[in-house]
Amino acid sequence: QVQLVESGGGLVQAGGSLRLSCAASGRTFSNYVMGWFRQAPGKEREFVAAISWSGGNTYYVDSVKGRFTISRDNAKNMVYLQMNSLRPEDTAVYYCAAVFRARVSGWTTDWGQYDYWGQGTQVTVSS
Repeated sequence: QVQLVESGGGLVQAGGSLRLSCAASGRTFSNYVMGWFRQAPGKEREFVAAISWSGGNTYYVDSVKGRFTISRDNAKNMVYLQMNSLRPEDTAVYYCAAVFRARVSGWTTDWGQYDYWGQGTQVTVSS
């Protein structure tokens, strides 16, 4: 089992920044590919970003490229999502997720492949 706890969400004006954190516990963190997803009211869960087990590879949905940065610190069992130039359409509950690295090649955008999920943190961007 892997336990994931997100933090760092909040209310911010358009153009502002937030940094989400996800603390992992329970298993060897470096064995897991990590992802961030989001879900807005009335919408399906959406892939945002993923990072390989080593942190050497990252992948983003087009809508956040150049604005968001995913990173991880395997020594601290943490994954982060730095969000800059926030837009009202970024408003959603943000979730971090983990999948065992042997199950995927590098990373995956498919939420169905992730085994463990946090409880989510709300991000609200006002216009």
